[in-house]
Parts: sequence; C-alpha cells; structure tokens
Amino acid sequence: MATDTPIDLFLSLTPEKVLAAVEAAGLRTNPVCYPLNSFENRVYEVELEDRTRIVGKFYRPGRWTEAQILEEHRFMADLAAAEIPICGILPFPDSSTLKQVDDDIYYCLYPRQGGRAPEELTEAMASRIGMLLGRLHNAGAAGEAPHRVRLCGDTYVREDLEWLLSHDTISAGWTSRYAAAANALADTADDWMRGLPTHRVHGDFHLGNLLLRDDVVHVLDFDDMVVGPAVQDIWLCLPGRDDWTTRLRDALLKAYATFREFDRSSLRLVEPLRGLRMVHYAAWLARRWHDPVFPTTWPHFGTESYWSEETLALEELLRMVRSGVAEEGGAAPPAEPEEELTNADFFFDWDG
Repeated sequence: MATDTPIDLFLSLTPEKVLAAVEAAGLRTNPVCYPLNSFENRVYEVELEDRTRIVGKFYRPGRWTEAQILEEHRFMADLAAAEIPICGILPFPDSSTLKQVDDDIYYCLYPRQGGRAPEELTEAMASRIGMLLGRLHNAGAAGEAPHRVRLCGDTYVREDLEWLLSHDTISAGWTSRYAAAANALADTADDWMRGLPTHRVHGDFHLGNLLLRDDVVHVLDFDDMVVGPAVQDIWLCLPGRDDWTTRLRDALLKAYATFREFDRSSLRLVEPLRGLRMVHYAAWLARRWHDPVFPTTWPHFGTESYWSEETLALEELLRMVRSGVAEEGGAAPPAEPEEELTNADFFFDWDG
C-alpha cells in the first residue's frame, strides 16, 4: 500500500507543550498531564493549580480550517443555549474557544466529566435518545454552517476514492470492482438525497458518543459534524438490520416526532449511507497510515483479504439497494455481510 508520508506535527506535542498551551491560554496548571484515547485528534487530561481537571483537545493539523472548527463550536453553543445536554466546551479566560500551538495545531478545552456510554439499548432508552435527537436537530436546523462538509457522494466517496486510487491503496485485484460498487452507491445516495432537507447534524451519532451521567444522556464529540439529512444520525445510532433494531428504531422515531417531524421515506437511505461510511472510513485509515498508532491498531487494513471483504460488502449493499430491500429501511439481508460488519467498521474512534 503506497501512501504519502507527511510530517506528523503531533509527534512534537509533548506533555510539556500541552501544559504550556493551557497556561498560555491563561490557566495555571500543575505538572500533571495524561493522554486520553483518541485516534483522530490528541486529547489530554490536565490538572489545574486548584487540583481540578480539564481536558485539552488538539485538532489534527490540516483536517479542519479555523472557520470549520468554529462552526463546530457554534453548533455546540446553540445546543447548550437550547438546554440540550452535551459535553460542551470550556471557554478560555478571554471568552474565546479556540487557540493555536505554534500556529500549527488548533486546540480547545473541555471540563472533565465522568459517565459511561449506554451499554445496551432498551425501548425506553431508544425513546429518550429519540427525543434528545429531535431537539438536537431542531437546533441544528435553526443555524447555518457554510464551511462544514456536506454529506454527499462527492465528500464521502468520490473524493476519497480518487485519493485511494491515486495512491495505489486498493489491492490491484479488487480495484475496479471496489470503485464500481462505491461509485454506484454514491450515485444512489445523491439521487435519493436530492430534495431532502439537510441541516447541521452530529454526523457520528453512535452510542460511544453518548454519555450517561446522573441518569441524563449527554452528547459528546462533534468533530465529525456535517450538513446532511436527519437519517444520518438515526442509522448511526441504530446501525443493525435485525428485527430488534427495527423495533428500537420505531420507538426512537415515535419519540423523535414529539419534537420534530421525520420523513420515514428517508430510511431507504440507510444502506447507501452505510456504503458511503465504509468508503470514507477506509480512506480515513489510509490517510492516517503514517501515524504509528494506526498500523498497530488496524493490522488487517490494506491486506488482500481486507479489500476483498470490503468489496464484497459494498457489492452486497448495492444488490440490496437495487433489489428494493433498502426501501423498507432495514429489512434483514443475507447473514454473511451482517457477520463481517462490526461497530469498528463504521465508527472512527470506536474502542470497544
């Protein structure tokens, strides 16, 4: 697998530099700094002089522009103003939310918050999440994000596929089939999204990005916020295809409808969006391969068997879409793809 090998500016982000960045923002620290789990960005827990702890998030250089990050922060501020429980940003003493380290790495701060992700969804919890998501989408539709990524076939497949092909990333024996299936799913997604309302959505709304604390469900990690259809957050929350998932999704959507109308015909997008996610995920891994943590964490990526499995899974999705299975928003497919696809295939920072 041939890829570029850019200089990873994160390699210079030492604990001392993290502490210096927090102090440069006007906060006094103790010499205590722990790295927390995150693949895309660098996240550290830092102890302040008064013994309280905060979390510093350092954005991967070159991924987002300043304007895009500030739109993420603005979305979070809008949600907080609407009293939607999120793990929000901690303003710096000068009231700003974003600063830089050596003009290369943007960073922000969060209060340290405990809690756990919901371990298993019940119908009652699905209903609670549905009401939360309806309120979140109301706030998302009330504001604009002109600089953020639009969820479409170009941004989630065609641009990524062009990169994968230009870097000879896909195993030669699977290149044409993989590209054909990916492009066909992108075409279908674009066609079916045409005319569908879009607005700011979380973009990565899986259970790992929900935090249950004091019996309140909080939403965290808006790093992948996009402008797209509401169904993107719906299917990521409940990605399965079995009867129980369909039942949970129905409970979620009934609760969602108490705050916001949802067009159930958009559920046919679940399978095309699943395909877009798979291609985008593969490109994300390939683009980050220079980071030492990626080959260690995903040793199977880039192998012949990896690309054969991904290609066959995309082709199966395409068959489902073309046969009309996707029209029902989650009818059960053949067993083989269900066994191959796991949470780690779709969720960028999944660790469980």
